[in-house]
Amino acid sequence: MKTILIVEDVELNRELLVQLLADDYRLVLAQDGQAAIEQAMQAKPDLILMDLSLPKLDGWEATRRLKADERLGKIPVIVISARAMRGDEERARASGCDDFLTKPIDETLLFDTLARHLGR
Repeated sequence: MKTILIVEDVELNRELLVQLLADDYRLVLAQDGQAAIEQAMQAKPDLILMDLSLPKLDGWEATRRLKADERLGKIPVIVISARAMRGDEERARASGCDDFLTKPIDETLLFDTLARHLGR
């Protein structure tokens, strides 16, 4: 079973992702960017779902640090963010994210994106 690290500080959003994914994936949770890096080091997930607006360390910087680490850099990072302003996707990709989804979450798009990065 593939492992997904969900990095989301809003409990309601985190719970929604858990409900959508728990049947098909092993889930690891983090509520801020610093915890995301620590959890990624421990769990070595197959994929990371990353919010951008996080306490302690934002998603952009957490993604940069993950991608700069030779042990973690190959893990796909998919941004899931309410930030849908012009330039946000480009900025997220420049930080190293591999894909970009907006909130509210489109379930079909989420599962298609996961399948593209993890296989069916």
